[in-house]
Amino acid sequence: MAIKNLKDLYFDGIKDLYSACKQAIPVTEEMAAAAQNSQLRDALKASVAGTRKGMEAMERIARGHGQNPAGEHCRGMEGLAEEARSHALQAEFADEETQDAAIIAQYQRLAHYAITGYGTLKAFAERLGFKEDARVLDECTAHTYEGDARMTTIAVRGGVNKAAMD
Repeated sequence: MAIKNLKDLYFDGIKDLYSACKQAIPVTEEMAAAAQNSQLRDALKASVAGTRKGMEAMERIARGHGQNPAGEHCRGMEGLAEEARSHALQAEFADEETQDAAIIAQYQRLAHYAITGYGTLKAFAERLGFKEDARVLDECTAHTYEGDARMTTIAVRGGVNKAAMD
């Protein structure tokens, strides 16, 4: 399908983010299973639930406009998921703390992709007059920011980064 205008671009973005969420879930589950720090493991599990909600929100938005959300494959998230597996799960680590630091770093890359996607789509929704969509996208952005901030807290105040120094 040719993207002719902002509305087409918006729906293309909704489908892309739906795909991104779908791909982020399994790698986040894998990182949760590998995490040794209990706070990190809990945060990753909560993130999986949040990502599922984001995926469901993209589906509701798409279907609410007569669109099928499953029409795209997000190559950006595909690459980020591959990187997360390579750098946080398959790499050899001397200790658990360093792997936990790598998991946080890779998770945050996934989250930042979602944050930019939600933010861009919110701006499009506002321009298109899709007020309810904009509200939902704003909510998704806020939840994703919360997850990102929680990871930073675990890394910095929770001691993961400090423990990985030794």
